[in-house]
Amino acid sequence: MAEIKLHGFWYSPFTLRVVWTLNLKGIPYENIEEDRFNKSPQLLEYNPVHKKTPVLVHDGKPICESMIIVEYIDQIWPQNSLLPADPYDRAQARFWVKYIDDMFLAITAHFRTSGGEERVKARENIWERLKVVEDQCLDDQKKFYGGDTINIVDIALGSFVNFIKVQDRFEVKILQTERFPRLHLWFNKFKDVPVIKENTPNQEKLVAFLIPLTEKIKASS
Repeated sequence: MAEIKLHGFWYSPFTLRVVWTLNLKGIPYENIEEDRFNKSPQLLEYNPVHKKTPVLVHDGKPICESMIIVEYIDQIWPQNSLLPADPYDRAQARFWVKYIDDMFLAITAHFRTSGGEERVKARENIWERLKVVEDQCLDDQKKFYGGDTINIVDIALGSFVNFIKVQDRFEVKILQTERFPRLHLWFNKFKDVPVIKENTPNQEKLVAFLIPLTEKIKASS
């Protein structure tokens, strides 16, 4: 059995993508919890460029960046495949993963604004992007983006929506049910899949942890 280690933050949406993927495929691994403010020498050695989590270490070889890790796992362990077999469908899935990753940049910009008109414009930008995802990715005839089973786009989008739902506890609510009914319906199905539910941090625990962490990050920036 290959040795697999995961360096990450339990509260990180990017680490969560890898956790979900490993568990969906039934792959045992050693979880190594990192400290954002005191990263381990091993992490800095494995990811000397960005010095970020998550990092998957497979037989001593590190792989960085969450969706690259997800694709790597999918190629090495093909059971419960997350990427479509058809080349065109695979390209489309990668497009939407990239689009969702760009939304993380948009939500970061929103929370860094001081308020007023700038905050409103940032929020409207996120709403516009979420509307595109709802209209283009989510089909009433399909349970998930990948059909009846979870796909790589569901993994990427699920981590983003889960992150937004936690942030909505701090700020003006972004993921409004009446504005995005299809997105809410999809997420309710996604989060209730046993493997996803069992490996997603409790919302109350996340909120309690993130309030002081957010203040600490702001103070250190």
